[in-house]
Amino acid sequence: MLPTATMLDAKVPRYTSYPTAPHFHSGLGPETARQWISTLSAGKPVSLYLHIPFCDRLCWFCACHTKQTLRYEPVSAYLQVLHAEIATVGRLLDGRVPAGAIHLGGGSPTMLRPDDLITLGKRLRNAFHVLPDAEISIEIDPNDMDEERLDALAEFGMTRASLGIQDFDPRVQKAINRLQSFEQTAYVVDGTRARGIDSVNLDLLYGLPHQTVESATATLRQALQLAPDRMALFGYAHVPWMKKHQSQIKDEWLPDGPERYAQSEVVRRLALDAGYQAIGIDHFAMPGDALTLASQQGRLRRNFQGYSADQCDTIIGLGPSAISQFEQGYLQNTPATGDYTRRIEGEGSATVRGIALSDDDRVRRWVIEKLMCDFRFSSDDALRRFGTPADEVMMQAKRLAAMENDALCEWRDDGFEITAKGRPFVRLIAARFDTYFTAATARHSAAV
Repeated sequence: MLPTATMLDAKVPRYTSYPTAPHFHSGLGPETARQWISTLSAGKPVSLYLHIPFCDRLCWFCACHTKQTLRYEPVSAYLQVLHAEIATVGRLLDGRVPAGAIHLGGGSPTMLRPDDLITLGKRLRNAFHVLPDAEISIEIDPNDMDEERLDALAEFGMTRASLGIQDFDPRVQKAINRLQSFEQTAYVVDGTRARGIDSVNLDLLYGLPHQTVESATATLRQALQLAPDRMALFGYAHVPWMKKHQSQIKDEWLPDGPERYAQSEVVRRLALDAGYQAIGIDHFAMPGDALTLASQQGRLRRNFQGYSADQCDTIIGLGPSAISQFEQGYLQNTPATGDYTRRIEGEGSATVRGIALSDDDRVRRWVIEKLMCDFRFSSDDALRRFGTPADEVMMQAKRLAAMENDALCEWRDDGFEITAKGRPFVRLIAARFDTYFTAATARHSAAV
């Protein structure tokens, strides 16, 4: 293994999928999407992800597919196309498959006008059989919010509010172009709870420009005052070669590897001291939360929305850049809104790329997800699930554990396990099982 000093500066994937998105390729299009949808098992729930690719302000830290607009006309026009894609996919499913979870991301879903939010919810229910207990989570920018939008989110059926905070320090906020007061955030948290939406998630970042251990600590203490049910404490992914607007953040403003690691450790300790349970590498939840229960019971999942208690194996992505996950592999819509519109209006599908999984990919996908969620995997379980295709990967795991000199991982009983010392570096260890990574030319964000 690499020495710790090198680990702090290493760049590896976040492993919200395997293979990761840079390895998707053209050649998988609408016909593949229709074929894979047709093979879904009747009655087995799927998740729906809807992408809203607009913001009324561009945050410099953001790495999402989004665009800024101060006019609402492009948003209204886009929604009509999204409605058409929803209807098309609904017809392909033909009531065979219920929706067990819905997630609205962006961009800023809360940029939508209240009546458009309500209409979108109705369109989804007209096209899909949404289960009565479906989890419906929506990403919220507190700067967008007012009483009407809060009412619309409740009418939409939202069960979990996910609020972006990043950092409350004014200097940090100015550097990332995300001005947001504690009072604005508290207003939204209080407003959702007053409408019977009990589950609140807060997203915060460490490793931001001008951020220090002291400012990260102060932000988390303020966030804890809001008593969130969950928190995600992400490391900022600085990828200006991929997201040009991140070049507004100068490299010299960013904390170095040791400082970034110190920030991650101090916010982690504060969250644990406040009674939260650590979930994976960067999530925290209260003891009774569904995420905590899933982690304790070995049911925790990881996908493009991060850690989840959602047990659906299939995710259908709707909107530009949205990624779908099937047993056969991954499919992605075109990212450009104009191209997305042309394809939906012309072919009814905007799928332009993806990857079909080999037997080896399936084993490694499972292994990497287990490491990212549970920090271990069972050899017996792998062999039961995958048979002989798992043999090579299990042998690789044994060799890796035997060669480990830094006590970061070990072979214990029937499986591979990352030690407490190794957990902050789980992405580095997961990369050892990634056959695409060593030959890849894609660039990645910091591992810690």
